[in-house]
Amino acid sequence: MANDVIIALDFPTKAETLAFLDRFPDGEKPFVKIGMELYYAEGPAVIREMKARGHKIFLDLKLHDIPNTVRRAMAVLSRLDVDMVNLHAAGASEMMRAALEGLTRPDGSRPLLIAVTQLTSTDAAALKNELLIDTPMAETVLSYARNAARCGLDGVVCSPLEAALVKERCGESFLTVTPGIRFAGGDAGDQKRIMTPERAGKSGCDYIVVGRPITQAPDPVEAYRRAVREFLG
Repeated sequence: MANDVIIALDFPTKAETLAFLDRFPDGEKPFVKIGMELYYAEGPAVIREMKARGHKIFLDLKLHDIPNTVRRAMAVLSRLDVDMVNLHAAGASEMMRAALEGLTRPDGSRPLLIAVTQLTSTDAAALKNELLIDTPMAETVLSYARNAARCGLDGVVCSPLEAALVKERCGESFLTVTPGIRFAGGDAGDQKRIMTPERAGKSGCDYIVVGRPITQAPDPVEAYRRAVREFLG
């Protein structure tokens, strides 16, 4: 899969989501992310609608539970024909291996499976004072990424600030999917570890996930195209 911009469809209903996507020309089918809010509101039907429209889908549910529960949940998600799913690397190796087993279909095919390292809303102070992790952020993210790679996962979700290091230590083929993307001069919102699309494109990011800078822009289609231009250079 080539480098791409993924639009985070953080809408509360299918109707609002479809109205947003209807603004794109028929031949333009962005890669989209469906997260907890939309999936919990609309369920699998919204996935099927998006696939019928020709979109690639990153299903962002961040599974994190005991290995058997995650294995069985992934087996259900594998039937939705999404292109990418994720879990929390903090669930540890046994859970990640169980997820991969559950996600793999009888014919050996499966969506890409990536692990969330640390949320881009988490900063160094929260890491140390609330999560009680004393190692620096980059080392923590890298440790989680190595665990995911050893378990056979395809990549990680990390901030763009750590993408180059993950590539260096885990290999060029190990995917980095990076939220925390903001246009130069844009509002950071609740994101702490951010980068522009242009810098992300030069920092080892395979996919950037962009939400509000596109979905809340006066012209979302042009904002999406700007993100693609800047990211892909």
